[in-house]
Amino acid sequence: MLAIKCRLPLNSSRILATAGVIRRREQKRHSSLTIETLNPLVKEVEYAVRGPIVIRAGEIEKQLKGKHNFPFDRVIRANIGDCHASGNQVPITYIRQFVAGCTYPELLKSSNFPSDIKNRVERLLSVCGGKSLGSYTESQGIITIREDIANYIQQRDGYPSDSNNIYLCNGASDGIKTIIKLLMNNNPKKPSGIMIPVPQYPLYSATLSEYGAHQIEYYLDEDNNWALNIDELERALNESKDRCVPRGIVIINPGNPTGQVLSRENIENVIRFAHKHQLFLLADEVYQENVYLPGSKFFSFKKALMDLGTPYNQMEMASFHSASKGWHGECGSRGGYYELINVDKDVKVQVNKLISACLCSTAWGQAVMAAIINPPKEGEPSYELYKQERLTVFNRLKEKADLVSRLFNSVEGVQCNAVMGAMYAFPFT
Repeated sequence: MLAIKCRLPLNSSRILATAGVIRRREQKRHSSLTIETLNPLVKEVEYAVRGPIVIRAGEIEKQLKGKHNFPFDRVIRANIGDCHASGNQVPITYIRQFVAGCTYPELLKSSNFPSDIKNRVERLLSVCGGKSLGSYTESQGIITIREDIANYIQQRDGYPSDSNNIYLCNGASDGIKTIIKLLMNNNPKKPSGIMIPVPQYPLYSATLSEYGAHQIEYYLDEDNNWALNIDELERALNESKDRCVPRGIVIINPGNPTGQVLSRENIENVIRFAHKHQLFLLADEVYQENVYLPGSKFFSFKKALMDLGTPYNQMEMASFHSASKGWHGECGSRGGYYELINVDKDVKVQVNKLISACLCSTAWGQAVMAAIINPPKEGEPSYELYKQERLTVFNRLKEKADLVSRLFNSVEGVQCNAVMGAMYAFPFT
């Protein structure tokens, strides 16, 4: 028998060996996560504020940097209430000095640094681990900030507020998602239902989709300055009862994206409705400092709840505030808080457990929130500049609110209610 020895060229051997490795890898490869195996609830989530239109805008902005055929040279982003990003609103000096001092305490040695800000910074850092804003905070947030928030709420409403009921969070959105999560029943056949306004801020519909909850949509009354119509609330609730277990109602006041400021009477009627149907109140009040129209006034749901007395003052509620809106517009700081009112102590234990899993909200955002709710007082070194800058921002927002509604109403076939508050107009035909 003749044995023939055959030797392939070196390169050919390497090619065959590589091909063999690739085939073996292909045989072993298994994708654990594909679009088919992805959590189906995630695929249901839609967030229009940063959806397809915004993505397309980003693509156009990139094209505008090179050769293009567009009949314009820039994209104006009006999809989100981000005042600093517009380039037309400068940061408030007091807020930035306070945060700068918290993050780099060496600045406090400068004689140019206002003494009132130094005192505030030193007070805050004294309760931080290692006297550094870079340390983890308590899960609920830094205690002195929660105490200041409780004092702010008490001065606003005239009713006591307990720092133990205050929870600092990464923007109001984070707090809202936490509270909605608490209301879920984990029953896909008849899930929890949350009443949300239409039009509404897409955070709510996106969150409810993510959690597998049912959206009970109630329509705001466009012919009555986007007020909440109680008959409409009853209709929406009754029509949903065979598909879900109604658990809560979301009220956005001042309105996003509709710009209304609810009257005290309207708020009280909503509270009575929620009490009748045993609904948890979620009061989104992040625009409480954005009220422009003469005769309009912000009333907190907490104050209305307490003013109504028994049995309404025993109702469960969470109210939300944010560093992103108001006259400060510190969106990127992700500062915010919520107050739990009349919530069972055992439930609060579970809330603390839930938020502890994330350790704490960003300390930088907490510091921004601290500056916002404890501003300079008259007579302090920072007061005059703070007052001037705040008034300038507010007046510009007020002028734009009036301008936008007038321009919409000048278009044939288009109507727009007066922008009473917040940062948005919602035209209709």
